[in-house]
Amino acid sequence: MEAHVVKPEEHLVTEEPYYESVGDEVAMFEAAYRNGLPLLLKGPTGCGKTRFMEHMAWRLKRPLITVSCHDDLTAADLVGRYLVVGGETVWVDGPLARAVRCGGICYLDEIVEARKDTTVVIHPLGDDRRVLPMEKKGELLEASDEFCLAISYNPGYQSVLKDLKQSTRQRFVALEFNYPDSELEKKIIIKESGVDAELATRLVKFAGMTRNLKGQGLEEGASTRLLVHAGKLVAAGIDPVSACRSAIAESITDDPEMLLAVHELSASLF
Repeated sequence: MEAHVVKPEEHLVTEEPYYESVGDEVAMFEAAYRNGLPLLLKGPTGCGKTRFMEHMAWRLKRPLITVSCHDDLTAADLVGRYLVVGGETVWVDGPLARAVRCGGICYLDEIVEARKDTTVVIHPLGDDRRVLPMEKKGELLEASDEFCLAISYNPGYQSVLKDLKQSTRQRFVALEFNYPDSELEKKIIIKESGVDAELATRLVKFAGMTRNLKGQGLEEGASTRLLVHAGKLVAAGIDPVSACRSAIAESITDDPEMLLAVHELSASLF
């Protein structure tokens, strides 16, 4: 017996997500999509990869099913499993199978966080076969032309133990993301948080200072997302120094000395 079958409209992005293009990523995605090629998004946390995926789903008018990958993610979590529901045994599709069935976009965020034996399940979907083996059902699910597989990861965080295997990455068209240039980042902060241009300029300058500390005590500097968070707090009446401490400094480090250094940077600007 089959459980509830997903309807495409359940995962449609109905309103245009705000996204500022920083290069040719929109055209590249559309070209890859038209040719049935899977996409790999590379870039630091908070630089806009997930928002980009939402924007592309809206542009292409396709359902978007997102999976945040983690250490305990199994192949069954992606493909599906038999469950007992109301005294009956039913098959329940996982998010990957649902996306294949409805011709949607499946976005596996931070793919390297998943177990290696789990990522292998996407290989037949990431090459010319475009199929999803469902071994427990004895079914081979074929992807339609509308289906798209996209994955992301942050190269800056990965160790040798959590790198993306060549057998996986060489199936994908890679799009590299980074933080936008200062003028574009300022525009994004103003649009997303509602602060004025002067404060947005200071936030961008502060972000640059923290990014210069990457590898010198910080794993990552302030992301665009965190700058927007800080801007929203200021727009809500929070003092800028306090907003930067809570939305940025405390988010990027727990080290007392680094916290003090980052706090002093924000105090010098605000």
